Amino acid sequence: MNKKLITVIVLCLAAAPALAADEQKLAQASGCMTCHAPDKKLIGPAYKAVAAKYKDDPGAETLLIRKVKEGGAGIWGQVAMPPNSPRVSDADIQTLVKWILAQ
Repeated sequence: MNKKLITVIVLCLAAAPALAADEQKLAQASGCMTCHAPDKKLIGPAYKAVAAKYKDDPGAETLLIRKVKEGGAGIWGQVAMPPNSPRVSDADIQTLVKWILAQ
């Protein structure tokens, strides 16, 4: 394998935990971690449960971006998730949804 390609792969793998840490900090700063956790149910579902539920859904990102923006209830129980827009920017919501789906 090409040495440059190996270097790029190693650098990307080394950066992945730092990126996930940044996204978790964004989730904390946005108030998401008040009701959600990566691996356990709090008030809302665990992010891993959300990722598992939508893993084969090609429209999941769009659906979840809308849900995070507008809020809602009924999919995971009767406790409503409040709307997060405009308090959380569209770009941050998209980043968070991609991170959640990657769990």
